[in-house]
This record gives sequence, C-alpha cells and structure tokens, in this order.
Amino acid sequence: MSRRRTSRRTWRSLPVVHQLRQSVGLQRGMLVTGLVLTGVLVLAAVFAPLLAPYGYGQLRDADGAFGAQQPPSGDHLLGTTVGGYDVLSRVIYGSRTAVFVIVVAIVLSIVAGVLLGLVSGYLGGWLDRVLVVIADAVYAFPSLLLAIVAAIVISGGQSSLVGGVLAAAISITVVFIPQYFRVVRAETVRIKSEAFVESARVVGTGTWRIMTRHVLRNATRSLPLIVTLNASEAILTLAGLGFLGFGIQPTAAAEWGFDLNRSISDVTSGIWWTSIFPGAAIVLTVLGLTLVGESLNDLADPRLRSRRRAADVPPPADVAVTPGGGLAAGTEGGTP
Repeated sequence: MSRRRTSRRTWRSLPVVHQLRQSVGLQRGMLVTGLVLTGVLVLAAVFAPLLAPYGYGQLRDADGAFGAQQPPSGDHLLGTTVGGYDVLSRVIYGSRTAVFVIVVAIVLSIVAGVLLGLVSGYLGGWLDRVLVVIADAVYAFPSLLLAIVAAIVISGGQSSLVGGVLAAAISITVVFIPQYFRVVRAETVRIKSEAFVESARVVGTGTWRIMTRHVLRNATRSLPLIVTLNASEAILTLAGLGFLGFGIQPTAAAEWGFDLNRSISDVTSGIWWTSIFPGAAIVLTVLGLTLVGESLNDLADPRLRSRRRAADVPPPADVAVTPGGGLAAGTEGGTP
C-alpha cells in the first residue's frame, strides 16, 4: 500500500503533471491545448515512417512519377509540390527534422549556457565581466542574422542531412546560449550568498562541489520554462533558415521552411496546397509550444496561482451567536 502511495505521489510530482493539476479554467485549457499540439508533433516525428504514405524524397511509385503540383486526390491527400514530392509525406517527415533540431539545439544551449553562467556568477572577477560583455554582444545581435552567419561558417552553405541539421541546431544554439547564461548567472549570484552556501564553505567543501551540488540545483529551477519558449523560437529560426535557402535539401531531409520557399511562385498561380500545409504545421507547432511555455510561466508565479485559488474558495457561511455563548452557522440574513 505504501509503495502504491509513493508511486502515486511520484507520478503527481512530475513537472508537467504537477502544473496540470494546479491549473484551472482557461489556464488549464491553454495548457492542455499546448500539450496536445506538442504531443502530435512528437508522435508524428517518432512514427513518421508509419504515418507517411511515401518517403520524403520519393518522386515515383509503381504507377510512375507523381507529377508536379498535383491537386489533393486519393493518391496524394494533400497534393504534390513543385518538385513532385508528396506534400503530406513532407509535412510528416518535417516534424522529425524539427524535433531533432530542437533537441540538439536546446541540449547544447543548456550545457554551454548553464556551465558558463554557473562559473561566471560564482567566481566573479574579470572572467565574469568578460563573459557578460560577450553574452550581451551576442544577445544584441539579430538572432536570425546570427544564425545565418553561423550556418554559413559551420556548413559552408552545404545542406546534407547531418551537416544541415547540425548547422541549424548549432546556429540556434549560438542564439540561445546568452539566455541561459543570463538566467543561471543571476540565480547563482543570488544563491552564493545564502546561508547554506556559506556553511558549506566554512566546513571546507571545495568550490567545484559547492557549485555542482548546492548552487546548480537551485539555479536551474526556472530552466524548464525557458526550454519550452525557446523550442518554439527554434522552430521559427529553423524555418527562417530554410526559407532563406540555408536549410536542408529535399533529397536529404524534409524541412517546412524550405518547402515554403519553393511554393512562393505557386501562391500567385492559385496553387494553395503546396504552401498552406507546411505553413500550418509551423503555426500549430509554434502555437502548441508557446501555449505550454506561457502556461507553465503563469503557473510558476505564486501571485497568479494564489489569486486563482482564492477565487475558487467558496465564501464562508454566516455565523450567529447563540444565547449560550456558542457559535452556530446561520442562514442568509443572519437568522438562525
């Protein structure tokens, strides 16, 4: 029985599950909508080979070539692109590219940003000043332009599967590192003056052990909120790179921004299916990740959470004083 209670408490204390149980009303609706849209993205990425009717670079089947700019039909539910690719297959496989880039970019950003922020905030001195200046300079640079420059330097304009995905991920990483650096550095500066850190110094605990065991755990509590918001920004940056021609070639992987770039001329010709579905995939994915991030950010604010809880508490019943000196709940108007 105790094991069952412990497992139930552990399940309820998971980050998203805990916030979902705290949310009510419109806040819960936003969070659930964001989780559903994000879950669809993840499921499409994981089961892309099973869901997609064709390969992302497939141009023909047993009956012959697909044909360019074919309207939606029984063979191609969302039509074909100007290059002759199946739109539905490209959209589904594009989710796999998006998830891959998000995971690589955010993992690299967290590792680099957290490490630099921890060292800068705890050690201080000239190293702190140099890192802050570099982070501010990178942060002030236009993010998309910085990603383009990084993509050119990293991949040399080539768009292979590994090279293109890694170039996009590392380009996004360069943009995100200053954000994690700022958050972790500010928290580290605040936490290092706390009593438990001073006590660890007094008993002779090493600097690295204090940083990793005591400071790091408390300085990274707000990172899940930043991760969800940065994931949506990563999708937009990836789509921007692909739209400007720095994405991934269609024979290497599917990418929504590149497909939008190739469908520009179709829009003026009345061919709507080559652009609307990749665009809708970008919009829904960004919307889902943004709703999750904003909902978690809202629930992390104790003032908003306490207001919401107070609004749900029913008003207390009227209390009347009985002749014997006791208290009794009265009806409306104060009559017993």
